[in-house]
This record gives sequence, C-alpha cells and structure tokens, in this order.
Amino acid sequence: MPDKYSLLKRYWGYSGFRPLQEQIVDAVASGRDTLVLLPTGGGKSLCYQLPALMREGLCLVVSPLIALMKDQVQSLNDRKLRAACLVSGMAADEATSVLYNAISGGIKFLFVSPERLLNRRFVEHLRQMRLCLIAVDEAHCISQWGYDFRPPYLRVAEVRALHPGVPLVALTATATPAVAEDVRQKLQMRDGLTFQSSFYRNNLAYRVERCSDKVPRLAQLIQTAGGSAIVYVRSRKLTKMVADALTSRGIGALSYHAGLDTSERDARQRMWTENQCRVIVATNAFGMGIDKPDVRLVAHIDVPDSLEAYFQEAGRAGRDGKPAQAVLLCDEADLERCRRNLDDDFPPLRFVQNIYRALCNYYKIPMGSGADTAYDFDLAAVCSEYNLDPRRFYSACRFLEREGLIALPDREDTSSQLLVVMRRDELYRLQVDHQRMGMVMLAVVRMYGSVFTESTPIDEEKIARRAMMSASDVRALLKQMHEMHVVTYRQRPTKPQILFTCERVDEKSIAFRESSFAQLKEAAGRRLDAMLDYVADGDLCRSQRLLAYFGEAGSCRCGVCDVCLKASQNGGELRKAIVGTLQGGPMPAADLVRLLKSEGYVGVGECLRDLLDESVLLINADRVLTLCR
Repeated sequence: MPDKYSLLKRYWGYSGFRPLQEQIVDAVASGRDTLVLLPTGGGKSLCYQLPALMREGLCLVVSPLIALMKDQVQSLNDRKLRAACLVSGMAADEATSVLYNAISGGIKFLFVSPERLLNRRFVEHLRQMRLCLIAVDEAHCISQWGYDFRPPYLRVAEVRALHPGVPLVALTATATPAVAEDVRQKLQMRDGLTFQSSFYRNNLAYRVERCSDKVPRLAQLIQTAGGSAIVYVRSRKLTKMVADALTSRGIGALSYHAGLDTSERDARQRMWTENQCRVIVATNAFGMGIDKPDVRLVAHIDVPDSLEAYFQEAGRAGRDGKPAQAVLLCDEADLERCRRNLDDDFPPLRFVQNIYRALCNYYKIPMGSGADTAYDFDLAAVCSEYNLDPRRFYSACRFLEREGLIALPDREDTSSQLLVVMRRDELYRLQVDHQRMGMVMLAVVRMYGSVFTESTPIDEEKIARRAMMSASDVRALLKQMHEMHVVTYRQRPTKPQILFTCERVDEKSIAFRESSFAQLKEAAGRRLDAMLDYVADGDLCRSQRLLAYFGEAGSCRCGVCDVCLKASQNGGELRKAIVGTLQGGPMPAADLVRLLKSEGYVGVGECLRDLLDESVLLINADRVLTLCR
C-alpha cells in the first residue's frame, strides 16, 4: 500500500494532517466503513481522496451538486489525478468516453449525482467497474430527517450490493445525532466508525436582532464590519430591491439568484470574489463551494427554514480565522411567514402531479419521450401561463427533482464541455489547413490535456485570450469543428435550464406514500421549530444552542454573541437582582426567570447556572431556588 505521507506531500503539498484527518484516512484505507462529520473547511475531500489513492481501483463519488463535482474534478485534474464526472445532459459520445475510462482504469475518480444511480444503463456499466471505495458526499441528504432529503441517495445501498467488499465513506458538515444514525442505517454501514470534530467557531459572533426597518440597519452593519459581506434574502425580487437600496446608500452591492443568465451570474460572482463590489445580496442559490476568506459579515434579513441551512450559510463568514459576524434581522411578521411557508413547501400530492403534467405540456414533451433533454427555465413565465403561486410551484418542482424526474437549474453544470474525437495525426493536418482552428486547438490542448480522453469543462474566454481572438470567434470555430466531427462541443446555456432526466410518464404514477409525505412535513416542522426557538431565546448563548442542536453538549459560552454580550453588560446588576429577590425567601426557578425577564433582564438562565456552580444558590428536586447561608 502506498505511503500516505508521501502521497500527501506529492499531490497536496502538505507535510502533515489537520485534526482527525489522519485517523479517518487510516480507517478508510484499511477498508472500514466510516462516517465523517467535519465542519465546512475542515478538509473532508482529503478524507476520501487520499485513501482512494492508497487502494487499487476506482473511487466512485456520489455528490448532489454538479457545481461541486466540477470543482472537485478540476482540483483533482490540476493535481495530475485523473477524475471525471458523469452528468445528465451529456452527449452520448461524452458519456461513453467517461464510462469507458471508468471501466478500463483510465480514471481514478468518477463523480455522479444520486439520480445517476436510477439509470439502468449506468448500473449495468457499474457492475464492470473495479471499485476500491464508495464516497458519499453531503451524506445528510440520504436521511428523511435531514434538511435536504434526496430519495435517489437510497440507491447507494443497491450499489453496495453490486460491490459487497468495497468500503464506504460518508461525509457531511451538517448532521444532527438523529440524522447521523439514519445515515448509518440507510447506507448499511458495517461495523462502521464515526469521526466528528467540533463545529465550534471561536472567531464567529452569532447575533439576532429584532428589527422592522431592516435596510438602514443592514447598511450600518456592513459599514462597520469591513471586508466583504453576503446578505441572504428569501426571494429573487428581494435580491434586487435590497441591492439597489444598499447601492443608493453608497455601498457597492450586486444581486444574485438562479434566474439570472449564466454569464451574468458568473460575472457578478467574479466581481464580488475579486472585491470589485463589497456585498452580494442573494437567495440560497449562492454560496455552495464559495470559499472567499475575507467575508466579515453574513446577514440574513429573512428567517431560514432550519438551523442546518442557517449554520451552513452563516459559516461562510470568517473562513480566514479572523473575527466575523453572522447576524439575523427579523420581526414578528417573519416568524408568522415561516409558519405559513411550511404548508406551501409541502403541497398536496395531486398538486405535484398536476405541476409535472403542466411542465411536460409547457415544453411539449410527448409521453415516453424527453429523457436527458434540457430547456430554458423561466419560472415567472411558467407560473404566469398556469396562474401558479411561484413558491408552491417551486416546492412541487423540488419534489419532482427528489423523485428523479427533473433537475432544477441550480443543480446543473453551467460550463461548456469539449471532447476531441479526431485522431491526433488528423488533428495536426487540420491545424495546418485551417490556421484559425489550429490556433484555437493549440490553446485548448495546452490548457486542457484531458480533452482527448473525456469531456472537459472549458472556458471560452480564457481560450480566446491565449489564442488572441474574441470569445465569440472561439465559440463560432468550435461550433464549426463540432459540425466537422473534429470535436464534440456543448456550449453552456445562457439561461437557467431545467432538465428532464427520464422519459415522460403518466403523472398518476408519481405517488408519494402519504405516511412518508407526512413524516417529511413533520420533520420539517421540527426543524422550523428549532430555528424559531433559536430566534426567540435570548437567554442561552447562540453558539451553545447551535452546537447542542448538532449533538455537542456541554460547550462553553462563546462570550461574543448578542446573548453573551448583554449578559456581560448587565451581569453585575442581574446577580444583585437574583440575590435580592431570593433574600425574601425560596422561589421556584421558573417563577424567578419569568419575573426577571419581565423586568428586562437577559441571560437569566446563564447567570443562575453560574451562581449554582459557585454555590451561591441551591436548587432542590422540585426546582426551587434558595440562597446558601
């Protein structure tokens, strides 16, 4: 077995491991099923990539987001490690090339979406692959108790049956104890090990502020925070409204959502990443895979649906380890809207069936046709055509996506793809006979060495700069070469695309079990309750509450959240108030807390725990407090 230290140094340039990484690598490399719970930025990718290099065969990676797959494939290829992804919408020869390389040993890592496991043709090819490891990324998606349940993930267990001796590693950054246990069961982890590091972020201050006039307060926060900022809002319309309002106050801000043209999204993300504007105002379509280190503020002006989503989005602040803030601005109307939205997020089965029929009719897809076809997706236009509420419509689409019938825009790859199908000797003659094509191909070959063996994501702008011509000329020449069967060129869509992943079926065949549907809604309700409790509770340290939700009991107060700061500011007065009240005689703890909160004190529970630890107070079995004499 290759030495892990030499591999780590050779391919990653590191001389040592981060906390827990070495133990995880050893467990996976030795063939043990392993569950990995590490925070974002904790180095999860290395925990399957390195042990895969230590074993003979192909590593199959199941990942829910194609954008993340693309990043991982590019990162591995940059390290001279052969990797490819297989995604819906690929041309037949592209997919065939990837499958051939996976079977023949031409690649080491194959990335697929969970929906790919529903494809019978792929499963047949999978039988022929020599696997050394199965890696399941974002593994919380396999659990119906998780915040992003994806039923196709359940097919991973069937893949295991095809390769019973192959170990499995499951990785996630957001899993409660119940979700972690469900993941172990659903993936049939045999005598598995679990590694979990602390999710505590000592540089991140969590704050909740009740605020009805949010934009002026948001502007103040951004101006005092310094660095870059992300502002999360609930709708596409709000992204523009808030960005315009900030801009009018002299703060450079851009809006971002999945409905923008691909080129526009790319341009805005690049401007923000390169510090050409300080603030990006976005829906939750923004942020996955973003690793900008100097984000000093992540602000939410709408309450997220779950602590998992909030924790992941807030965690994009302070990746450089320097002080940062995660601030949630809310009012009573927000809390009421969250409760109403829960019903919209779980529309009746009949409504979901009707939406599927409406989508197929809108795009004129006949029964039994339409597999792997993509169309421009204008949510507003579809809703206008059928007089639909956008939120309920999108929620129904999410259920259709979970069933593997469609893939929504923010889950699809948006890069152009290129595969050279002409032999190298013929290609040389082409370069001699067609000078401009030759200039483009020379640039392509120098930039993307894998184009001869697999479909490769390309950037026409970068090719154009190297070939010293315009990007439009590069696209035109690539299209011409595609028609000449020199290359297979798939230009990225300029608009968001909806993909139909299988043939159209009778909508009545879409049948969620009522019990399962009710369980999903009940689990979502519990997650929402936990989120609302987080917002409402001004007595417990924000960091402690978040960590307790993810199974880390007994953590210390952070000292920097709004609850801790208020408790520190009025701590002396609060201690005096507690002692003074109890000098009049014993009192039930609940009554004392209620009394002091009505008088405007915060952090009462924390202060009581401190006084009990210091033996200033005693509490009996009936929860009655008395002063120690």
